[in-house]
Amino acid sequence: MPETSKRFVPPGPMGFGGAPLGNMFARVDDATAEGALLAAWETGIRYFDTAPMYGAGLSEHRFGHALRRFKRDDYVLSTKVGRMLTPDPKAPENLGPFLGVLPFRASFDYSADGTLRSIEHSLHRMAVGRIDIVYIHDLAEDHHGSAWTEVFATAMNGAAKALTRLRDEGVIRAWGLGVNRVEACQKALEQSDPDVFLLAGRYSLLDLTALDTLFPACASRGVKVVVGGPYNSGLLAGGNQFEYADAPPQLVAARDRIAALCKQHGVDIRAAALQFCAAHPVVASVIPGAKNAERVRQNAELMRQPIPSAFWQTLKQERILPEHAPTPSK
Repeated sequence: MPETSKRFVPPGPMGFGGAPLGNMFARVDDATAEGALLAAWETGIRYFDTAPMYGAGLSEHRFGHALRRFKRDDYVLSTKVGRMLTPDPKAPENLGPFLGVLPFRASFDYSADGTLRSIEHSLHRMAVGRIDIVYIHDLAEDHHGSAWTEVFATAMNGAAKALTRLRDEGVIRAWGLGVNRVEACQKALEQSDPDVFLLAGRYSLLDLTALDTLFPACASRGVKVVVGGPYNSGLLAGGNQFEYADAPPQLVAARDRIAALCKQHGVDIRAAALQFCAAHPVVASVIPGAKNAERVRQNAELMRQPIPSAFWQTLKQERILPEHAPTPSK
């Protein structure tokens, strides 16, 4: 087990999440995708996350095309394992929420052998010499239903052991889970030795599930968290979706309450959403999704916008945030 003080973690406060460049919910042309990645670099972002699932390899291809112009030691790259892509010219044009994907079929494979093959395939798709962080993808109940604990056990005996060995041999620098549920991360801490988790949607102004459950356990082990979905599928960015579906009325009301307090204090709710996530000491980086250069630059500016301390005090006084929730300091 590595010393907790020496675990490798991605740089923060903001990284680039690659799901939108896999044509998530909307098609993005190659030039726009490249522009988004180059804008991220120009704003100082040096952590880039993708996955085979994102467009059946499309996001990885685009990452490799844009990033190979930079020195490999100058940025941190993560991808995921858990799904194998099999070439198939008759594969459906869409893969879940990803539209116009590459001609591959995706199937779950959390075995050790599948993990090694998946990493090799990702290296070829991106044309890079190494991957820094590898996450075991979607290893939770939302993707596997009530059988998720059985799938989890397979992954701990397969993928987790393979990744631990690769880390100890220096082939990769860190590994963890990339999931939307805290329970899988908690079990991984109990049964294995991960370095970092990519957790989407469970730590935000609207969902504090991780605050008193996963985060203390991570802190005790020196494990960091990358926060995905800081806008909760757009609900905190002016939309009306949560978990990629119509948001329940109570969550819309909660968002509107926060938005009203933002207006009172002259705060952009998107800036509050990003900066709140980044303020927790367990959080290494926040990776909002972006489909184009304009949105990338906008997110970077939102992360830098000054927010008065009185705003955070008001959120706690109104019991929107608990008193012990870390908030940004000036």
